[in-house]
Amino acid sequence: MSIRFRRSLHTLLPFLALLAPASEAAASTLNQNASWTIDRAGTSTKYRSVAYGDSIYAGFNGSVTSAAKYAAPTVNAEYLSGQWGADVESVRRTKSGAVAEDVYNNKIVAERSYMQASNTRVVTFEMCGNDGLQARSAFKSQTGTCNYSGLAAAETSCKKYVTAAMDYINANAYAGVKLKVVSNLHYPGYAVDNVQSTCKDAGTGATVKMQDKFLPALARMNFMMCDVARQKGFQCADNFAQYMGADYDSNGDGRIDAEGLRYVSGESEASYVNRLTTALRSTIRDANTHFVSSGSSYDYIQSDDTHPTYNGSTFSSGLFGSTTGSGAPRYTSFSGGKNPIWNQYGHERIGWAVSTYNPATP
Repeated sequence: MSIRFRRSLHTLLPFLALLAPASEAAASTLNQNASWTIDRAGTSTKYRSVAYGDSIYAGFNGSVTSAAKYAAPTVNAEYLSGQWGADVESVRRTKSGAVAEDVYNNKIVAERSYMQASNTRVVTFEMCGNDGLQARSAFKSQTGTCNYSGLAAAETSCKKYVTAAMDYINANAYAGVKLKVVSNLHYPGYAVDNVQSTCKDAGTGATVKMQDKFLPALARMNFMMCDVARQKGFQCADNFAQYMGADYDSNGDGRIDAEGLRYVSGESEASYVNRLTTALRSTIRDANTHFVSSGSSYDYIQSDDTHPTYNGSTFSSGLFGSTTGSGAPRYTSFSGGKNPIWNQYGHERIGWAVSTYNPATP
């Protein structure tokens, strides 16, 4: 999800306006498509995994011409290849900077042919990050009396297009697809938002802590994604829990923090939101410092404080074309279903989270 454009990209928007269609330039978006095949030795059988989304699935790294080779969809393709003993093509149809409506209309619907191929076995998507971040940015600039309508509109749009996306994928994906997954949202800039607003609440006359306004809105969006997924035959990769909760039990409640924050199938929205905003609020930490133990942590977020970190090199994806290529897997076996760096980078963590739902056979 391209939750927000990197600062370096903003500096290039006048140049983008010359090269991109008018509608894209106005929305500050960038198509970043790619196809990379995990070429496993000893097999010529190839299956496909298709990922739709914004800059998160694109592997955005601040460049308008390249992206991370091992973004989350390709990380999952590597897991699939190992599980199935087959080649797996990871197809990314993504647009950095796109809001949910744009991802739905111009990627999922307009580029449905990619998930209709007869070798497709997995379809996954993510969206809504830009809806939330644009609303957050607008709220932060407010003075006078706070207006919360932008945050509410982001929630409404997210629910509308996530639901539409699942319905459309269910109706249009190849009948042999074995797995459909939605990835929900992490909270970029969580620590930065621990400050007061420049506007004042109409009821209290006081400024509000921005984290206290944004976290419940994000929680409602994430609950919706996972709960609608439950109803429509999708799995939900809970990236909020994977990013924002530590991989050990920091509060002594008998649960690893990341597990404690996860959506529970069938729970109510009120229960989920209360768990994140109140009961387990103390266990939420900024993903720039993701603790894998009490004394060890990794940075899941790039220097833009938005996009996930990644392992390995980049390839062409953006203004000057997109990559279609192949290469040997980095890892050919997975102890306990995890590669050796599953919790060291943001993209590795999302790819692993999606992989936990992978079917045993294609």
